[in-house]
Amino acid sequence: MGVVEDLLANNRSFAARYDSGQLDVRPSLRLTIVTCMDSRLDVFAALGLENGQAHILRNAGGVITDDVIRSLAISQRRLGTEEVVLIHHTNCGLQLITDDGFRAELQKATGMAPSFAIESFADVDADVRQSIARVRHSPFLLHRDRVRGLVYDVDTGVLREVEA
Repeated sequence: MGVVEDLLANNRSFAARYDSGQLDVRPSLRLTIVTCMDSRLDVFAALGLENGQAHILRNAGGVITDDVIRSLAISQRRLGTEEVVLIHHTNCGLQLITDDGFRAELQKATGMAPSFAIESFADVDADVRQSIARVRHSPFLLHRDRVRGLVYDVDTGVLREVEA
């Protein structure tokens, strides 16, 4: 059996005991969390969240891209969220590459340069501050003043706040 077959078997067990079907589409904490796709970060466990409490948006680095702004705008304007928490983390894969180097690698492999930004970074705190600024300056968001940035330590599980 492959990985997908294992996942489908896990889902059958999950569905047999599922009881969250009546949750509102609007997050009860009126919160959106933007974080990295890194598999070491279990957002629900790290923050003590339950299903239905927050929107969770994930991408490489947890950076604020145009697509994240799109999702935040929908989350705020149509689904009632009012606060944004950004969670970046230590030892991120985006700290191991450079924009120019990865862009050149992709161009060499495919014959064309990617149209998207790579968004690599060296300083996690500076990247959190940049993401906070992007949220605060987006005209598409209603609640730009209610954004906070955190860094998750992948070795200890501890979150610390980054001042904008």
